[in-house]
Amino acid sequence: MPIRVVFVCLGNICRSPMAHGLFEHMVEEAGLSDQIEVDSAGTSSYHNGEGPHPGTQEVLGEHGIHFQHASRQLTRRDLREADYLIALDRSNLRGISQLGYPTGEVGLLMAFAPQAGIDDVPDPYYSGGFDRVYELVKAGCEGLLAHIRQAEGI
Repeated sequence: MPIRVVFVCLGNICRSPMAHGLFEHMVEEAGLSDQIEVDSAGTSSYHNGEGPHPGTQEVLGEHGIHFQHASRQLTRRDLREADYLIALDRSNLRGISQLGYPTGEVGLLMAFAPQAGIDDVPDPYYSGGFDRVYELVKAGCEGLLAHIRQAEGI
């Protein structure tokens, strides 16, 4: 059974799909696609069924990552089945805990990139800054992948 990683933000159209697409790309490049399954969800249903924000698609495309995803809301099933629930900010970390009791590891993405000196990945939905968000997400995903490889022995 593959290790299941779910990235979580508010609407699942900007930050969490960016992390989803980038992390999935990193997993593929590491030859671990058969061992790690990647998904993303939002704590709200604001954008259910929508694709990633154009800013997310653009910045991923600039880095050679072509990603398709339909936004969805986080479910109790995710809490039961995810080995890693990774929130993009503290508000969404609270949203995960308000939904129920996860069985896997739960934490902030930026905890895996302490060198960045921040806890929350800023939401670019209104303000833009997708390039900066990409750099933060990349640093967090690199640290997360290293953490999972060590913790899971892969």
